[in-house]
Amino acid sequence: MVKWLNEFLQSLKVEKNYSDHTLRSYESDLRSYCEFVFKDSNNITLLENHLIIRKYLAVLQKNGYSRRSISRKLSAIRSFYKFLHKHEIIEKNPVSRIYTPKQEKKLPSFLAIEAIESLIESPDISTFLGLRDRAMMETLYSSGIRVAELVSINTDDLQLGRGLIKVIGKGRRERICPIGEQAKKYLHNYLIERKKVVKSNHLKTVFLNRYGQPITDRSVRRIIDKYVKKEAIKMGVSPHTFRHSFATHLLDRGADLREVQELLGHINVTTTQIYTHVTKEKLKRVYDNFHPRA
Repeated sequence: MVKWLNEFLQSLKVEKNYSDHTLRSYESDLRSYCEFVFKDSNNITLLENHLIIRKYLAVLQKNGYSRRSISRKLSAIRSFYKFLHKHEIIEKNPVSRIYTPKQEKKLPSFLAIEAIESLIESPDISTFLGLRDRAMMETLYSSGIRVAELVSINTDDLQLGRGLIKVIGKGRRERICPIGEQAKKYLHNYLIERKKVVKSNHLKTVFLNRYGQPITDRSVRRIIDKYVKKEAIKMGVSPHTFRHSFATHLLDRGADLREVQELLGHINVTTTQIYTHVTKEKLKRVYDNFHPRA
């Protein structure tokens, strides 16, 4: 089973361009599930019993996992079963009989414009690493790209003169993302300094670590955590918070939902609609503009 799990994870990386963070999550969830299934026997047919899946979900619920966490684990299990069935490792796919738990509705977290500007401006740009961090955060907020897309950007993907970046998203779908003047400025300055630390002229990855090697999404998370603590921001902030803030601020200022969908690389507009939550600032503007005694 280890062999098939590794092949499945490799397919997610190559065919769907999943980030290292997502792959680690899939691997952890599926290893836990396989340990549960095969704790008493190595018989592969155990996977074809839908009651095994139900028992596992019940154990997760008993152990206090949220519906959101259980849904995520079940999603990984669904994908793995689909892979096993496609490659004829199992004869039937029992997961089709399992329903996903109804999730609590949760609005995406985002930072106010002043807060995200303060965070972006916190690195010491007199150093190479500080300049890199500023360029990374400017790019994340300016383009709304995912962290996996950020760390995959090559120098050939940049068209700074036109203010465009080519990214490869989920499912290896390619899209072109515009960036603003600040992102262009700091990317340009960073690329000049990058030439001094790059180990090989053949290395095209834009964002590098202190050793001149491609940076990982996990490192980007740690870097952002450092600046969040520095700025004493109390809410949880991740690279994805930049994406949430990007979409929220665009829609809050009147951007068209379909156009934001294109910028984010969403296949379905319903995915983008989660960002149409009303901010306090927008409510205040509506009140001030329309209430007769505002």
